[in-house]
Amino acid sequence: MTDIIDELTWRGLLAISTDIDDLRKALDAGPVTFYGGFDPTAPGLHIGNLVLLLTMRRFQLAGHRPIGLVGGATGLIGDPSGKSSERILNPRETVAGWVERIRGEVSQYLDFTPGPAGALMVSNLDWTAELSALDFLRDIGKHFPVNQMLAREAVRARLEAGGITYTEFSYQILQANDYLELHRRHDCTLQLGGSDQWGNLVAGVDLIRRTEGASVHALATPLITKPDGTKYGKTEGGTIWLSPDLLSPYAFYQFWLNRSDDEVPGLLKVFTFRSQEEIEALDRETRERPAARTAQRVLAEEVTTLVHGQAECAKAVAASRALFGQGELAGLDARTLAAALAEIPSAKLQLPPGESLPTVADLIAATGIAPSKSAARRMIGGGGAYLNNRKVTGEETRPDAADLLHGRFLVVRRGKRTVGAVEITRS
Repeated sequence: MTDIIDELTWRGLLAISTDIDDLRKALDAGPVTFYGGFDPTAPGLHIGNLVLLLTMRRFQLAGHRPIGLVGGATGLIGDPSGKSSERILNPRETVAGWVERIRGEVSQYLDFTPGPAGALMVSNLDWTAELSALDFLRDIGKHFPVNQMLAREAVRARLEAGGITYTEFSYQILQANDYLELHRRHDCTLQLGGSDQWGNLVAGVDLIRRTEGASVHALATPLITKPDGTKYGKTEGGTIWLSPDLLSPYAFYQFWLNRSDDEVPGLLKVFTFRSQEEIEALDRETRERPAARTAQRVLAEEVTTLVHGQAECAKAVAASRALFGQGELAGLDARTLAAALAEIPSAKLQLPPGESLPTVADLIAATGIAPSKSAARRMIGGGGAYLNNRKVTGEETRPDAADLLHGRFLVVRRGKRTVGAVEITRS
């Protein structure tokens, strides 16, 4: 089997673990059952969750057995880790819907083929729903010294920020109990999570030691950050979701394509299955031929294919090329085109029935890619204006109905890189 510890180390995916030598020995001895948890505190998973999902996949490819845990119970509470204030509790029916959605998203990255490394999916609501308050306090809570709970980083940070309720304070006990239940039910001996979860991970290790007298393991991946230290997973437009109905495959593809040269080597290590030699070769090519952006294209295509599939990735690539004059806009399907146009400066114009379409100069000015109609006319006169990738030569050029893509879109461009769109509707 692949030495997964060495694999995680060179990829920069090993932040902290319990005794690393003991863990390596356990992994070398044969298949280890491990788990990673995903709380339904949002309508879907994002690229921060993808780090854990792909780490689980790496363990499975190395011959170990993953359990994907969806927090049907803990999602009703909310983890205080990384939060400066109390979470708003979501309605039970909302959380139940998110559980099923996230269950499907997690399943996409694991192999459920029966066998020693065949994956399992569970919800912690299965063993938590029937747990009475008295049983919780007598059988589980008694194993948690309050001084240790107060020392957890997430709790200490919240106390310094103004306080924490008992509900979120107890979250670490619930997560620790998940590990205990999976240890008892499935001989699970390793929990994976992000480094911001470390307090919760070791709480489970300690609970199993106290109740079962067994030695188990925990391993945390680092939080993936940009060169300036800020987190990935957010852009000016919002969260980088994995679900296509929350973020289009085109926008997802563009996120990766737009990474800087300094960012790409680390992202290739974390989010792709390229070998060390392949990533080093891409890094060299980036330094030698930065304008080609080869590494960015490899990153964008591989992660988009992994998350959305080859067909959606191909559509995103085609749309990206077509917007900048390297392909046919008319060949893009309506959904892909609309998603692509949503990411660029755009305008909506409502026209009465029968009224002629505005001039190209009007369209360019409406999108804002030129500051005024006179500036748009100068652009056209200088030969730098395009309509649907065709150069515009006359200042009063006016599109007709045949130019409308899918009956409603027009794409204008200034030079090679500045693109805008207009959506035409009839009142």
